[in-house]
Amino acid sequence: MTQTLPPLLLIGGGKMGSALLAGWLEQGATQIAVIDPAPAAQQLAGPLVKVYSSLDHLPPNFLPKVLILAIKPQMAASALPAYRMLAAGQVAISIMAGKTIAELQYLLGPAASIVRAMPNTPAAIRQGITVAIAPANALSKNQRILTTRLLAAVGEVAWVDDEALIDPVTAVSGSGPAYVFLLAECLEQAGIAQGLPPDLARSLARQTITGAGNLLAASEESATQLRQNVTSPSGTTAAALAVLMASLPELMKQAVAAATARSRELSAQG
Repeated sequence: MTQTLPPLLLIGGGKMGSALLAGWLEQGATQIAVIDPAPAAQQLAGPLVKVYSSLDHLPPNFLPKVLILAIKPQMAASALPAYRMLAAGQVAISIMAGKTIAELQYLLGPAASIVRAMPNTPAAIRQGITVAIAPANALSKNQRILTTRLLAAVGEVAWVDDEALIDPVTAVSGSGPAYVFLLAECLEQAGIAQGLPPDLARSLARQTITGAGNLLAASEESATQLRQNVTSPSGTTAAALAVLMASLPELMKQAVAAATARSRELSAQG
């Protein structure tokens, strides 16, 4: 039997916030308040979810055990100080890109237990991965277990001890789905260039990438071994890989480095 989650306050009901919300409901949440002024956020309301346009409308007797910060990063400085009282003594999980633990602690006050987390968009289908960090001794054992459970509602969870790792994490997993979607685009266009009908090229590209991803997830073999398994010497796959491996590995390193550098710039901007 799924254990009921404590009262939760979700600040921001956008795509990632709503994905987390759906996961929590599946995990047994019974009291969730969402604060989001956008009219579309009212679609999130239900028997177990109340949506409010501002903190002023939150019932005074609603005392969340966890605050989830899912607003746009540029709104943090003006919006978060109002939550200091609610955050005192509780866990505050931020999924805002570029906002450091030090910044969040300053905005929410020293009594808040800050967790910085980076999920990715496959969270929408509970297939995401989230990397999280909290300052040493910031969380009790139970708070860490609860935080892991909340983040695991949308996929896998990994904890790190060095906040600087959040930048390359953002580059690899946060931005990573876009790289895969680009691969699907390129594979589709390459098929069309070889004479395939566009609809067939799209179906082949999408299902090949989806199937390969599922195989990778299900297999105990490494990605390298799986690639070698499908590559016959002097065959068609080997001919294609000779072209790709001449440039793709280095291009991917450059791409991840660029995304990491940009993540660090955003953090430095505050």
